[in-house]
Amino acid sequence: MIAVVAVVWLCLAVVVVAGWSRLAADRGWRIAVLTLALTFSLVHQLLFATIPDDAYITFRYARNIADGYGPVFNLGETVEGYPNFLWVVLLALPRAMFGVEVEPTAVVLGTLCALGCVLAAYVLANRIVRLVVPDGLPALGVAAAVVTAGAGSLAAYGPSGLETPLYVLLVLTVVHALAGGHPMAAGVLVALAVMTRPDGLGVAVLAGLWLLVAALRGHVRSAAPAAYALAALVLLVPWTAWRVTYYEHALPAAIVAKSGGPVTTRLAAGWSYLAGFALVSQALLLVAAIAVALLTYRRGSAGHARSLVWLLFLLAVGQAAVAVAAGGDTLPAWRLLAPVPPLLAVAAAAAAGILAARDPAPRPRPAVAIVALAVCGLSLVISTAHPRMLPGMHDHRAATGRLGEIGAWLGEHLPPGTVVSAFRPGALAYAAGPGLIVVDVRGVTDNRIAREGSRRPLPGGVVVASDYDYVVNERAPAVAVDTVSGSEPRQTCGIGPAYAGVYQVATFRRTDGSGWTDLYLRGTLARGLVEQLDTDPRFDHVPCE
Repeated sequence: MIAVVAVVWLCLAVVVVAGWSRLAADRGWRIAVLTLALTFSLVHQLLFATIPDDAYITFRYARNIADGYGPVFNLGETVEGYPNFLWVVLLALPRAMFGVEVEPTAVVLGTLCALGCVLAAYVLANRIVRLVVPDGLPALGVAAAVVTAGAGSLAAYGPSGLETPLYVLLVLTVVHALAGGHPMAAGVLVALAVMTRPDGLGVAVLAGLWLLVAALRGHVRSAAPAAYALAALVLLVPWTAWRVTYYEHALPAAIVAKSGGPVTTRLAAGWSYLAGFALVSQALLLVAAIAVALLTYRRGSAGHARSLVWLLFLLAVGQAAVAVAAGGDTLPAWRLLAPVPPLLAVAAAAAAGILAARDPAPRPRPAVAIVALAVCGLSLVISTAHPRMLPGMHDHRAATGRLGEIGAWLGEHLPPGTVVSAFRPGALAYAAGPGLIVVDVRGVTDNRIAREGSRRPLPGGVVVASDYDYVVNERAPAVAVDTVSGSEPRQTCGIGPAYAGVYQVATFRRTDGSGWTDLYLRGTLARGLVEQLDTDPRFDHVPCE
């Protein structure tokens, strides 16, 4: 697959270089280049093809909505364990209306949104450039699209089933609406972004402040900020009222569980997370820095276009600040920073257009094509070689698959209503079906743990909530799955201290040869549970000696 992606990139590079001078006048060349850019983006996404465990939490909510159980993770428990309301609804609708499974719907929709980001980068860069060059410089939009197609974080989460590509697409369309002088449309889009991911609040504030400054400078109508705010509130107010009424909390458990703890620890982890991203994004960051320097040094007219470029840079910085404040993320490929490369790509391309507009006969320089292709190619190399990119995503995919197998195993052999606790509950709970009650020991889908549990940092510094006394003694799961990988290479008969004394370890050898799975079984139920679970041909119980 890596060879296929490399060949597509090479074809894209040849066509871009060969047709660079023709892109302005020849619509056929533009279509050809954009088609290749979209093809490259698609195969780049398929290179990763990983659905992380967290996505299955969203899938379970969406499936329960579609099946008439309501927006819950466990039947009868109203906990807002998802931070992506709009994405949940979008995934639930096809199943509710046509019976389509949630998982493939999420993969297809996410992939299409990532492809939409490539087109949005092209359109947005051209829209800003046309403010200073009426005939436009479409080659610059092509450059932005090429860099966006090569963005590894976006490609990694295109087919992931998570809301990331939809969120990036909405952020780009918010800026496009502002560039086109449509503040009400921008307000609606930014509200959808907030409903897709909490980071959207930062986008809403920054875009609103930009609009206010633009109104004061006469770049937009004086009523534009009010129109923007009202359009956003029309959606956000009733949505928030419903959330607070239904879940009885203003903040989702999914957010609260990952917050708290020492601020210094969280910020240190966040800086480390950002530094890792900056290290692999040096080429793009250098291009962005040069664009900032040139815009600052070569002052002139084109005030509105310049302000839009500064907005793009500001949104990228804001996204980085959110990632740092959150303490980073446990998932690979820098998911929280996925909007940054497209924002910087569009900003740099638009800045090149503003600078070219100073010439009597504006035209994009061939160097822009070389730089865009180089940044795209380096991103591809990093995607394939960096341990936090393709290798990390594929390791995550293998672990998630094994947890899903455990969930299916438990769902098939345990009676409905059985309580199971898990450190990574997503794929396990989704595969187990709605009959089992799955307790997330990190508190993402449990209000008590999220809001009252203690905080502890995971390796890497990301803080999670925990309250094992509550899990063991009040939730009292019959089975505890205390693993992040789903299997171990050898039989281990030890038990975690939180479960010791109340639970017994039961080790099962996977008959496919992929290792061992350890379960903690509640002592009073252990014998009967082993008899039930040992009937499955995929797992053989081997007692500890």
